[in-house]
Amino acid sequence: MIDRQLEKEILKVKGEFPIIAILGPRQSGKTTLSKKIFADYEYISLEDIDHREFAGNDPRGFLKRYETDVIFDEIQRVPSLMSYLQTHVDKIKKNGKIIITGSHNFLLLEQITQSLAGRVGITKLLPFSCRELFTFKKNLSEIIFNGAYPRIYDQNIRPEVFYKNYIETYIEKDIRQIKQVSKLDVFMKFIRILAGRTGQELNTLSIGEECGVSHNTVKDWISILEASFLVYKLKPYHRNYNKRLVKNPKIYFTDTGLVCSLLGIRKVEDIDYHYLKGNIFETLIVGEFIKYNYNFGERYELYFWRDNHSKEIDLITDFGEKQYGIEIKSGSTIQEKYFEGLNYWSKITGKELHDMYLIYAGEDNAVRNGMNIISWNNIYDGMIKNKI
Repeated sequence: MIDRQLEKEILKVKGEFPIIAILGPRQSGKTTLSKKIFADYEYISLEDIDHREFAGNDPRGFLKRYETDVIFDEIQRVPSLMSYLQTHVDKIKKNGKIIITGSHNFLLLEQITQSLAGRVGITKLLPFSCRELFTFKKNLSEIIFNGAYPRIYDQNIRPEVFYKNYIETYIEKDIRQIKQVSKLDVFMKFIRILAGRTGQELNTLSIGEECGVSHNTVKDWISILEASFLVYKLKPYHRNYNKRLVKNPKIYFTDTGLVCSLLGIRKVEDIDYHYLKGNIFETLIVGEFIKYNYNFGERYELYFWRDNHSKEIDLITDFGEKQYGIEIKSGSTIQEKYFEGLNYWSKITGKELHDMYLIYAGEDNAVRNGMNIISWNNIYDGMIKNKI
């Protein structure tokens, strides 16, 4: 069983809150992780119809039966239970005795924060990070194509089979419960179009025109995918520096295997020749920073920066008093032009060159032009570990 980087954060939260929530997309490993960390807790799956009916029809009796040291898996199946958990943990008066997990559900996070305010420590588990995947000894193209969902590796499932079923299950189990989505065929078209925009500035008007829906509908659907942990909106950096900046966010999928499936990429070898190779690689790298942020307690903000002259920094990690500029390139050979954006941003912001990072598809790590060159497989050891 692979150790997940989120484990240490969950154990910290265990001592701080009565209830620990482990949220994330379907199949990201929440059940396996909760059972591993809390092996001596009783495990109750609310996917089981008997448990679900007991909890829904008699929540007080259910919580009396499973009072403490218990994992309630798939809590979104009985949302009414969360209101009763509030008074239940107030009586227990001990931290870390109730564990709840939840797969993607549009209203789940809102229900948890409203019903359990001040009583729940929220953690978020995405699929494997590249560091967690190193056990399987996959190369870059294989990681991009396979994606990072644990079952692909644990059960040796072909990615093309896994993602086809994953998408169908997501629509069948989750989207049908959301009133905003009435035309599922149009929604599927929307997801595929959005996959083609990963790593790009979000234009809801353009996407709406392609799908035949309003831009407000596109915004609603993107909110659903965000709540499902399937996409992430990267905000533009807000500081002006006397330049006109773009205001739209960029959109990223949180798993490249899902992107490849939606784009119709059927072989690992096709990635190198795909016209979106750069965007897909950028999606992988931005996803790494999203995962590390969740895994270590969301200690930094993520942005991109672009002015109206197309000067751009792909990623900015903002630790409050300290910011780091990051350029992402899918080439495996370093070229001088890769440093142009970093140099420009350093000059207009006054940031030191040693706070600039180039992350690329090659294997070597070095310092050039005063800036850091980091391999795609060294993000944690080469940067993150020293900053958080």
